Amino acid sequence: MIAVTRFNRVAIVPAGGSGTRLGAAVPKQYLELAGASVLHHTLVALSAVETIEQIFVAVQADDTLAADVCRAFERVTLLPTAGSLRAETVSNTLAAIQKRVHRNAWILVHDAARPCVSRTAIERLIGECTAHPVGGLLALPIADTIKRGNAAGEAIETVSRDQMWRAQTPQMFRFETLCHALNAAPDATDESQAIEAVGLSPKLVLGEARNLKITYPEDIALATHFLQNTL
Repeated sequence: MIAVTRFNRVAIVPAGGSGTRLGAAVPKQYLELAGASVLHHTLVALSAVETIEQIFVAVQADDTLAADVCRAFERVTLLPTAGSLRAETVSNTLAAIQKRVHRNAWILVHDAARPCVSRTAIERLIGECTAHPVGGLLALPIADTIKRGNAAGEAIETVSRDQMWRAQTPQMFRFETLCHALNAAPDATDESQAIEAVGLSPKLVLGEARNLKITYPEDIALATHFLQNTL
């Protein structure tokens, strides 16, 4: 019997979204920016971190575009594990790779549509969270004044921004902890929310403004600028 290599640190890239808010002809992870697809740039960023042993890209079963992107990378495996929700996608992928990772392996989950994250930021996350009992996420302190609105689109309250952070990715947690948390909180919009739901407190690690998530048309020009001016 051939022994299966088990990894200690891997990344999962949920890439099954349709990008409807962007209004593009193809899902946003396949838009071309600065000469390559968004997903390609994302995989370049993750691949630059040598301590990430393998990267698993989770797509819909009928995806016809991801294979061409992924075959350019040695440490990337494509999996048809995307579900209808992010948490479902990550849970499906964790189940698919359970025999390829150690039970206490670190799992970094990174949005396919965040192509501008730097190696420095990812390595800072790994460095600050490896000794943390829970794990953590990249995030930025909120500098803007925060308003709460009503259904009519009117401001009804100014909310204190003290200790408020804007979550980014990657988010990094232990394999078994993340499996348990996502099972307990299947509607979580990110991994940190699931971890918080089971009573744990992830570490907030300083992110960077360039690590934007491509969501709206105006994000494309900004992401292109960052990709063309790589740190």
